[in-house]
Amino acid sequence: MPVLSDGTPAASPARGTGPAAGPVLRLGVLGCAEIARRRMLPAMAAHRAVELCAIASRSAGRAAATAAPYGARPVTGYAELLADPSLDAVYLPLPAALHAEWVEAALYAGKHVLVEKPLTTDPARTRALLERARALGLVLRENAMFVHHGQHAAVRRLLADGAIGEPRALHAAFTVPAPPEGDIRYDPELGGGCLADIGLYPVRAAVHLLGTELEVAGAVLSAAPGRRVETSGAALLRRADGVSAQLTFGMEHAYRSQYELWGSDGRITVDRAFTPAADHRPKLLLERASGTETVTLPAEDQAAAVLTAFSAAVHGRLGGAGDEAELLAQADLLARIRCTAAGGAGR
Repeated sequence: MPVLSDGTPAASPARGTGPAAGPVLRLGVLGCAEIARRRMLPAMAAHRAVELCAIASRSAGRAAATAAPYGARPVTGYAELLADPSLDAVYLPLPAALHAEWVEAALYAGKHVLVEKPLTTDPARTRALLERARALGLVLRENAMFVHHGQHAAVRRLLADGAIGEPRALHAAFTVPAPPEGDIRYDPELGGGCLADIGLYPVRAAVHLLGTELEVAGAVLSAAPGRRVETSGAALLRRADGVSAQLTFGMEHAYRSQYELWGSDGRITVDRAFTPAADHRPKLLLERASGTETVTLPAEDQAAAVLTAFSAAVHGRLGGAGDEAELLAQADLLARIRCTAAGGAGR
């Protein structure tokens, strides 16, 4: 089974995943990044609501090699793919520093856009692009896959039902082994560094579970010797009512993907919180004074779940702005963490 750079198995979705109702979304892909090749392209090829039509690269050979297993049309150059009037939408897995430019180009080409996280590296630019998409009547979504996995909805239901009493604190960690030399995450010009690529996960978990009114109380970012980007970090977030979130992230560590939600009457622990394999059956650990319970949930492919939600949004089966409020809170917090770690104010 293919393995991702974070050490987790790649998704291998069964054929025919996702709902069949409604029109099929004709999709093109801008770029051949690992996350596309290992997770999203197999999910697209298997999804009933999506037709993977074309894959673009600046290299003709790379486009052809990536497109061949899926019977998709290889395209040389991103602008060439955007000019295709038969495509409804594009998926954009380019380096973070290129997101804003090509998201904007895709919107002006009349395409709905699913873009890898982070949507951009600047909160103001993220807001501007979301406003542009609304003005053009187009859907723009960031591919924060894990929030579409049902295990987090189950946690939120437990929290809402008072299973652990009043929330008190979140402890979340996402760390991965060091990427190989030459990985784009080491390149500051391409938007590299662990904060936006890896720290985004625990930050988004805090927003998803504790709400959008979080502020940065403290943060540190550190670079390994010889690196021009941060390779590890931590942040302390807080709500006005005193609820806190302690977050750890990095890309020079043993693998860890977990959060614990502490309450006045108990605790919920989620392992494989951010990158579960499609065949992984989550086990939520619920600890209370009355005893410890394991809640076992069905396996889900979160890549397929993203495509289901994106297709539904494009075809008008989801109302409102989706997860835009969470996305904007996440973008603001990432910027404030960086500012605080550099010695600036957290607000």
